[in-house]
Amino acid sequence: MTRKTVHLLIIDPQNDFCDLPDAGRDGEAPALPVPGAHADMLRLAALIERAGEDIGNITITLDSHLRLDIAHPGFWQQGDGSPVSPFTPIRAADVKAEKFLPRAANALPHAIAYLNALEARGRHTHMVWPVHCELGAWGHNVHAAVHRACNRWEDATGTNAEKILKGLDPRTEHYSAIRAEVPNPDSPGTLVNDALLDRLAEAGEILIAGIAGSHCVKASVEDIVEYRPETAKRIALLVDCMSPVTGFAEQQTAFIENMRSRGARIAMSADILPESPRRTGKPQC
Repeated sequence: MTRKTVHLLIIDPQNDFCDLPDAGRDGEAPALPVPGAHADMLRLAALIERAGEDIGNITITLDSHLRLDIAHPGFWQQGDGSPVSPFTPIRAADVKAEKFLPRAANALPHAIAYLNALEARGRHTHMVWPVHCELGAWGHNVHAAVHRACNRWEDATGTNAEKILKGLDPRTEHYSAIRAEVPNPDSPGTLVNDALLDRLAEAGEILIAGIAGSHCVKASVEDIVEYRPETAKRIALLVDCMSPVTGFAEQQTAFIENMRSRGARIAMSADILPESPRRTGKPQC
């Protein structure tokens, strides 16, 4: 029997999302820390170290934004011209009523069309987040322990972990690793990533971890199952390697239960590849 191929998909394991205990020591602090994410990433790193070459492929997605982005405060202003605070939800009706407006007047038609399309999909209400995962900044970097573990895996296997940047188009939010929330036909990076879907579909088992379980992990897995339904029963959600954004725990819980009903395995990282024949010397079947 050939050992089945394990593909580890890590969603956005980045500094800006981690509640790092030494944050601010060197003047850097996470922009959008998720409680529990640092411990999640330590458990994930331990899994990678332990499983080693039994993981066939690693894909890491990186939330990647420009400073002026439709999901950042600098894009918006209140109707009276005052700033919009982070964690402000904005709906199409708010913009039509001029409660919130784009700072650039020529962005108004796009903003209304975007919000209409987002609300028609029904998955998210548009949220203004703190500026986060800015391309080139410390917050964009991978959590140090996960980075080191992946480096050792790369050295041991002679294979690079694939890194996928998402979110570079500032006109649309891009939670999912598979597609932007509102794809733009003129912006290829926002469209369905069929190449990633195909690679995941080839795996015998798809391990999924990352930040945050209520948003980017949730959206990614939902899209994987939407576009490749046959993969659902080969997905293992590592629930001790993901945590929700504060205030969104119910969304993560509902997502996990939905995936369980679709046939996905709900697992703890310690239960994944706990003993490898490669490391124990046991014969492989």
